[in-house]
Amino acid sequence: MKTFFDCIPCFVRQSLEAVRMITPDKTVHEQLLRRVLRALGAMDLRQSPPAMAQRIHRLIRELTGENNPYRDMKDRFNRLALDVYPRLKDRVEASADSLEMAVRLAIAGNVIDMGVNNQLGDEEVYEAIDHALDAPFDADLAAFAEAASSARNILYLADNAGEIVFDKLLIEQIPLEKVTVAVKGSPIINDATMADAEATGLTELVEVIDNGSDAPGTILEDCSEAFRQRFDEADLIIAKGQGNYETLSDADKDIFFILKAKCPVIARDLGCEVGSLVLRRSRYVEAGLRKGDSYAGI
Repeated sequence: MKTFFDCIPCFVRQSLEAVRMITPDKTVHEQLLRRVLRALGAMDLRQSPPAMAQRIHRLIRELTGENNPYRDMKDRFNRLALDVYPRLKDRVEASADSLEMAVRLAIAGNVIDMGVNNQLGDEEVYEAIDHALDAPFDADLAAFAEAASSARNILYLADNAGEIVFDKLLIEQIPLEKVTVAVKGSPIINDATMADAEATGLTELVEVIDNGSDAPGTILEDCSEAFRQRFDEADLIIAKGQGNYETLSDADKDIFFILKAKCPVIARDLGCEVGSLVLRRSRYVEAGLRKGDSYAGI
């Protein structure tokens, strides 16, 4: 998994990109960079990258007074995804294996990640879609289909704005009455919030809740009590994106992680190549453990 030192360049880049979207004032840029570097020096190195990112972006909001610097980008990619959605839905319905196609396209949407690429263009999204159609696929679709079929209560942890439209393609392959989608409780980078779920029509498809947190992942102790109860009650979790993998890969729940491996550290932890499309069941289930058992030796 990523270490503190792997993340330092990313946090510095994200901080400068975010503050530059808010103001051209170089004095503010310098003030923010100095505060971020001080914060990084004081952080607990055992924290997950999403926990550290949460602190950094809180500093940005505190210094600039801007609660949602990525709002325009989120709106833009919501519109782009809604524009291509009808064609992608037709592709899923025409596929010989609609579940596989839906998973591939849901992963294609994972490219819409401003924390990784703040300069993402429309063409790169279209290229991600083309890539997803025939890229190597690290997945046990049969296990996923069986788990979704037998589950009574499925909690789908969303990742980014725009990407949630691609998620609809997969959610539509699952009995909708089983599915609840969770978005972030307040803005963090370009992660999806309730406003994005409403803007993209996701709330018209399934129940949508928020997790009460502003972390770019799912840090359970930081989430609301209501969300944690829904998490505990779910007998299947579907978790999108690297942030959810980084925060939940050791959780004692039946979780299928769906993501594109975007960096060498995550790819190494997953045992795949950078750029691979991944649908991976949690180590907890793969090891045959029961709730309360230890991960020692896995």
